[in-house]
Amino acid sequence: MNETSLGPLAWVNGSDAPEKSAINLGFMALSDCASVVVAATQGFAQPYGLTLNLKRQASWANLRDKLVSGELDAAHSLYGLIYAVHLGIGGVAPTDMAVLMGLNQNGQSLNLSHGLQQAGVNSPEALDRHVHQSRAKLTFAQTFPTGTHAMWLYYWLASQGIHPLQDVDSVVVPPPQMVAHLQAGRIDGFCVGEPWAASAVQQNLGFTLATSQSIWPDHPEKVLGCTREFVEQYPNTARALVMAILEASRFIEESPENRRSTAQLLSATEYLDTPAACIEPRFMGDYADGLGNRWQDPHALRFHGDGEVNLPYLSDGMWFMTQFRRWGLLREDPDYLAVARQVQRLDLYREAASAVGVATSYADLRSSQLLDGKVWDGSDPAGYARSFKLHALSDTAPLLAQR
Repeated sequence: MNETSLGPLAWVNGSDAPEKSAINLGFMALSDCASVVVAATQGFAQPYGLTLNLKRQASWANLRDKLVSGELDAAHSLYGLIYAVHLGIGGVAPTDMAVLMGLNQNGQSLNLSHGLQQAGVNSPEALDRHVHQSRAKLTFAQTFPTGTHAMWLYYWLASQGIHPLQDVDSVVVPPPQMVAHLQAGRIDGFCVGEPWAASAVQQNLGFTLATSQSIWPDHPEKVLGCTREFVEQYPNTARALVMAILEASRFIEESPENRRSTAQLLSATEYLDTPAACIEPRFMGDYADGLGNRWQDPHALRFHGDGEVNLPYLSDGMWFMTQFRRWGLLREDPDYLAVARQVQRLDLYREAASAVGVATSYADLRSSQLLDGKVWDGSDPAGYARSFKLHALSDTAPLLAQR
C-alpha cells in the first residue's frame, strides 16, 4: 500500500489499476444510499479510475436478481439479503456473496397508522394490549423477508411480548411504496428506512413508534454487497470502489453543510424523488415522531465515524444469521464464524481503508447491548439464537424468501 503517498493516480496507472473501470452500481431509493450517490456524482470515483453508473431498483428482490445475474456489479444492499442469498434462503439459488464494507448504521423506523393512533394505540404497551385483545390481526410491512427491516420489526415486537410470526401478519412492500400502502389502509404499520417513515409523519398518515437505533444503538444496516465471483475476478476494482465510497462517506460527515447538501442531492428525481424537507431533518438527526415529541437523536444515521461504521465486522454478519435461526429461516445452525469469514471481506476492506487514511484498528468482533438487555458480542451465536423467549426455532424446511 506504499503507493498511496503518490496519490490516487498511482492506483490508476500502476499494478493496482482497476481491471474493470465502468461499474453498474445498484441502489434503492433510501436516505442511506447517500455515500454511493455521492461517490458516483461528486468526483470521488474518477481519481481511482472508476466510472460508477447508478442503477435505481424498484424492489430489493429486483436488486437481488440483478446482483446475482451480474447485471449489477455491486449494490447498496441489506445485510440480511446478502447473507440469505449466500445461505440459500434468499429466494434464489445459493450464490457465494461478499460484503465489501458497511455503508451506514442506524436510521430506520417503525411506524403505525393514523387509525391506530386515533384508537389510542400510541405506545408499546398500548400496542401489546391491542394485539392480544383484538380479534383481527394487524398487518405490518417490511421490505424483504430476510432484510434488516424484517429483523428489526421482529426483534422489537418480540421484545414487547408480541410474536411477530403468530400474533400479527407480515407482508413485503418495497420502501417507496410504504406510504401509499399505509394511506390505502392495506397495512397497519411498517418498518422501513428513511425518508419514507418521515414522509408518513409529515403527511399525517401515522407516527413513528420506535427507531431502529432504539433497538440497537449503532446497529449494522446497509452494506456494499456483490458476488464473491466479482471480487475474485476484479479485486483491484473492488478495492478501488471501497476507497471511493470511503472518501464519499468521510465527506458527508465532515460538516453539517456537507450533510445538508447531500440531503438536497438525494431529493433529485433520479435518486429519492421526494422533497428535501422529507429527507433533511432525520438525515441531520432531527426527529419528530408525529405524537408531539421532537428530539436530536444521538444515534442518527451514520456513514463513517472514522471507519467505525464501515468495517464489515464478523459479529455483525453473524447476528443476522442468529436471527434467521431464531425465526425458523435456517433449520439448523450454520458455522456462524466460518460463514462470516467467507462473506465479510475484511482483508480487502482494510487494504482500501489504509490506502485512504481511514482507521483500521477496530476489532473484527464488537459488543453491543440491545433494548431487551441482551448483550451480543459474537462469542456464542448458537446459544444466543436459542436464548430468546419468543422464537420460531424449527427443524423443518426453511421458509424461502418470496419474489
